[in-house]
Amino acid sequence: MQSTAPPKWVIVIAFYNEAKFIAPTVACALAQDRDDIAIVCVDNASTDNSAEIVAEAIAGHPRAMLVTESNQGHTFALRRGLTLAQDLGAQNIAFWDADTAYPPHYISRADQLLGSDPRVVGVQAFDIYGPYDSLKNIIIRQRMALTASLLSGQGHTGTFGQCFRIAPLVACGGPKNDDWPFVLYDHELIHRILKVGRLTHAADHVCWPAPRRTQKGHVRWNLTERLLYALTPYAVKDWFFYRFLAPRLRARGMFEAGLRVRDWE
Repeated sequence: MQSTAPPKWVIVIAFYNEAKFIAPTVACALAQDRDDIAIVCVDNASTDNSAEIVAEAIAGHPRAMLVTESNQGHTFALRRGLTLAQDLGAQNIAFWDADTAYPPHYISRADQLLGSDPRVVGVQAFDIYGPYDSLKNIIIRQRMALTASLLSGQGHTGTFGQCFRIAPLVACGGPKNDDWPFVLYDHELIHRILKVGRLTHAADHVCWPAPRRTQKGHVRWNLTERLLYALTPYAVKDWFFYRFLAPRLRARGMFEAGLRVRDWE
């Protein structure tokens, strides 16, 4: 990470109270197999020693920085990261979660998948748990890739696995939508980015979130909502999100701020 040229990619790691997980994630960012990457770590007003851990991890790395976003909410931190990526002159951005492991070729593979076709505006990585080449995960990866191909008008990964060209991401409003203060902002973002281009994926483009993610059922949509999301054509996805789902999430109090309360851990 010694080049003085603008980075082609920026990795944004937004975090809140992730002292147990964040050091390995930052290590993954520093271990990427290319030198045209900047790393922006955004502390979203943590109350533990996460920021100190990050500061120690990135010390001596000129293209890694730590900033604080005091507005509480993951999308506020992602928006701050996007602004800094623009300031750095980057072309592409990768959103990472602080409890997730990424292979050293993650950005290189995303770059290959993004390619040179401007109509491709983003890349989705699939989440797996356990060995990459286990029979179970081979089946899961192939199934997820097939599903993403068949249902191309919706999201198939969370913000932990989303990469975008910066220009179309800005054009669609960026990661923070003030009209969507709810959970599932990762899917709502995918809905908006698909208005300006298409996404791509591959069965070999993966990351490993912490297993605790399987325990967050209380902040997820229910089976009826998930099925309707899958079955609703993209042409009427605006109705699904803003007329159907938003009032239901509001009535259940499923706001983004609730993700900061981790009673499921």
